[in-house]
Amino acid sequence: MHATSPRTPMLKPGVKLYYARHGETDWNKDQRYQGQRDIPLNAKGRNQASGNGRTLAAALGAAAASLDYVASPLHRARETMEIMRRELGAAPGSYRTDARLAEVHYGHWEGELWTELHARDPEGFAEREADKWGWRPRGGESYQDLSARVAGWLADVERDAVVVAHGGVMRVLRGLILGLQPAQIFALDVPQDKVLVVEAGRTHWL
Repeated sequence: MHATSPRTPMLKPGVKLYYARHGETDWNKDQRYQGQRDIPLNAKGRNQASGNGRTLAAALGAAAASLDYVASPLHRARETMEIMRRELGAAPGSYRTDARLAEVHYGHWEGELWTELHARDPEGFAEREADKWGWRPRGGESYQDLSARVAGWLADVERDAVVVAHGGVMRVLRGLILGLQPAQIFALDVPQDKVLVVEAGRTHWL
């Protein structure tokens, strides 16, 4: 199964995104599925957000003021964006949110430790292992669902932007841009202390 198809909308030529994953939360540290639960950053996460803001300030300089700023509506992404904007010398709250950038909804797995899932939900765990791309938890989304909504957002991007969202969103975004297959998408690194530059057909880290 392919993650993308010839009809999948790509980022418009000439547009550049500066993408940061939100900083660490205690649930990240504990390896607990967050999904769309509203979990705040921990101290390490706030430091990561500050570091990403400084990286952007060094890379963008005065050009930072002319970019669009958009975040997932979840608290950890908004908190990260506000810390980054302070490092850029900008008003913390002057950005917008887009629900299409929210993390994949893990449904009945949200709040569970990933190390315990094979015992707590053996049927669901086995189904997901068999089809990580298409499997959908009860009340939640598949990664295929997530990719479709991120593709819709990507098609609407009109100008250079700073984006703060999540690890799952970072994976499927790179999959769409680079034309990756699901196994490649799940193998991607999703650090919380780096900024990813995304352009039509290519990505690189600052």
